[in-house]
Amino acid sequence: MDFNEISFRIRYGETDQMGIVYHGNYPQYLEMGRIEWLRVLGISYKSMEESGILLPVISLQINFKKSALYDDLITVKTILKKPPMARIEFDYVIYRNSNEILATANTVLAFMDRDTKRPRRCPDYLLEKLSGL
Repeated sequence: MDFNEISFRIRYGETDQMGIVYHGNYPQYLEMGRIEWLRVLGISYKSMEESGILLPVISLQINFKKSALYDDLITVKTILKKPPMARIEFDYVIYRNSNEILATANTVLAFMDRDTKRPRRCPDYLLEKLSGL
């Protein structure tokens, strides 16, 4: 299915005294991947929120394989797992040097109405963008 990649360098403040990325930073990397995945489709997360749609994470799983280190150039590959309905699910691969896998992950997010705080279906404009792939 559809995927996108984003690359960036590990900053010093994301690491411990050994220069290893603190595990609590990985969910932020996944979020960066999702936001860029949407942006490539021509949709900004900010505009989704402004139109009343929120996307809370309801499930997060990370499998750590190797440590990311200070100043590493890493890539987050974000993969849409299946067409969204009331939920949207992504798989991720975080790697260094194009092939050294550091972690794999999965998130499930729910489409939620900002005002009612109730689940809702995926917006039609996102489904239309995905049908064009």
